Amino acid sequence: MLFKALVIEPLNGYRTKEPTPTNIGEFKIPLGIPEVVRQGTDLTIVSYGSTFNLCEVAAKQLEEVGISVELIDVQTLIPFDINHMIKASLEKTNRLLIVDEDVSSGATAYMLDKILVEQKAFVHLDSVPETLSSKDHRPAYGTDGDYFSKPSVDDIFEKAYSIVSEADPKAYPSIY
Repeated sequence: MLFKALVIEPLNGYRTKEPTPTNIGEFKIPLGIPEVVRQGTDLTIVSYGSTFNLCEVAAKQLEEVGISVELIDVQTLIPFDINHMIKASLEKTNRLLIVDEDVSSGATAYMLDKILVEQKAFVHLDSVPETLSSKDHRPAYGTDGDYFSKPSVDDIFEKAYSIVSEADPKAYPSIY
């Protein structure tokens, strides 16, 4: 049996140092099964690839100001969340932020369509679902260019905070 796959390797992934896997050559996670990396109750953040690492940092910062984030690494786009784990998360949090380094209406729009239309998870939302993606221009060369072109930890924190602030402005007053 022949399998074909498209592997997307974001450059920022090479800048992140992680421990060497001990199970090289062994595939234990089936495709289409996201990983809930962090349990939360206020907001579901969905991401993958190099922006997922930024979401992890932002989730820790959000926790420090009292916002509980459920953080989901989708791991694959095709197949996408075959067990509807994101829908189950939205039943708890009722709020959604999708983060990706693709252009607007790229992978974020694809994931939003899968979650809202295919999974019919819109019935669980109490707030407008939000997406955060790269700016629609060529990014400047180097990591400093990435900061201004692609979602940063600051961008993720601010967008997530504003979603929760809209729902409870007394507990989370505007930061602007």
